[in-house]
Amino acid sequence: MNQYTAKDFKKGQPRWCPGCGDHFFLNSLHKALAEIGVKPYETAVISGIGCSSRLPYYMNTYAMQTIHGRAAAVATGCKVANPNLSVWQVSGDGDGLAIGGNHFIHAVRRNVDINILLLNNRIYGLTKGQYSPTSPRGFVSKSSPYGTIEDPFHPAELCFGARGRFFARCVATDAEGAVDVLKAAAAHKGTTVTEILQHCVIFNDGAFDAVYKKEGRAKNTIYLEHGKPMLFGENKEFGLMQEGFGLKVVKLGENGITEEDILVHDAHCMDNTLQLKLALMDGPDFPVALGVIRDVEAPTYDEAVKAQIEEVSQKKKYHNFQELLMTNDTWEMK
Repeated sequence: MNQYTAKDFKKGQPRWCPGCGDHFFLNSLHKALAEIGVKPYETAVISGIGCSSRLPYYMNTYAMQTIHGRAAAVATGCKVANPNLSVWQVSGDGDGLAIGGNHFIHAVRRNVDINILLLNNRIYGLTKGQYSPTSPRGFVSKSSPYGTIEDPFHPAELCFGARGRFFARCVATDAEGAVDVLKAAAAHKGTTVTEILQHCVIFNDGAFDAVYKKEGRAKNTIYLEHGKPMLFGENKEFGLMQEGFGLKVVKLGENGITEEDILVHDAHCMDNTLQLKLALMDGPDFPVALGVIRDVEAPTYDEAVKAQIEEVSQKKKYHNFQELLMTNDTWEMK
C-alpha cells in the first residue's frame, strides 16, 4: 500500500487567478507523485519565472524558483550533484522556449534524468499578455496589436529535433490523463518533456477550447497507448492509417476498413518519423494527440558523468585532498 497521499505534497495557498490551468495541473502533480511513491524529501521541483513558475511554492518538497529561462540549467546541476533526487522542472512556454530555449534543447540533447513540465498557454501571462513563442501566426496581443507575423514553435518539434527520447502531452483539466503521463515520465530514465495544454483565463482564455472539456476531448483528441490501435472518437469509430508518407483519418466500417487496418502505436520505436507526425496533428482535420507519444531508452547524462568520475578516479594516484598534497615533492620541517 502506498504510504503517501496527495496531501503529503501540498504546501501553501496557490496564488493564481481563479480558473487558471495551473490550479488543475498542480492537483494532478500532487496526486501523481503520491501514486509514484516518491519521497517528498527526495524530490526537487525547480522553476524559472512566470505564472506557472510559482508552482514550487506549493510543493512540500525541496523547491527552488530560479531566474528567467534558467530552470533547466539549475535542474541539471541539481540532478548531477545528487543523482538520487527526483527532479521536476516547471516552465511556461515563454520561460522554457524563449529566453530558456537554448537550455531546453541542450538538456534534452544531453538526456539529463529530469522531468520537464512545459505548461503551454500560448501567452505571457505574468507580464500581462504579450505573445509567446507558441502563439499562432496572426495572434493579437498587447505586443502584437495587429497580429503576430511569426510562425510558432511546436514543442514536440524542438524536443524531437534535440534528439528527445520522451515526449508526452496532456490537458490541464484532464486529471486522469495528466496523472498517467506524469507517472510514465517518472518511470523513464532520461529527459522527459511533457507538454500541458492550458488556458490563461485573463489573457488567452479559450486557447485550447476544442480539447479543454471532456466532451471536446472525446471528439477532438486521440489518447495514444503503446501497443494499442490508434482509435478515437466518441465511440472509437475513427482510426489512423498511413497514406504515403503521411497519415489519414478513416472510419471503421467504411470501404471494408476494420480495426486490423488501423496503425498500432509504437512509443518505443527509435525512428521518430511517425511519432513526430502524431505529435504535430491538429484540428479540424486530425485529432490532437495526447498521452505518451515517444518513450525510448538511452544513456543518461548524470549516470555517464558519475561513471566517468569513478573511472578516472580509479586511475589516479590520489583519491582525496590529503593524498593529492602528497603526490608532489614534500619536505619535512624540523
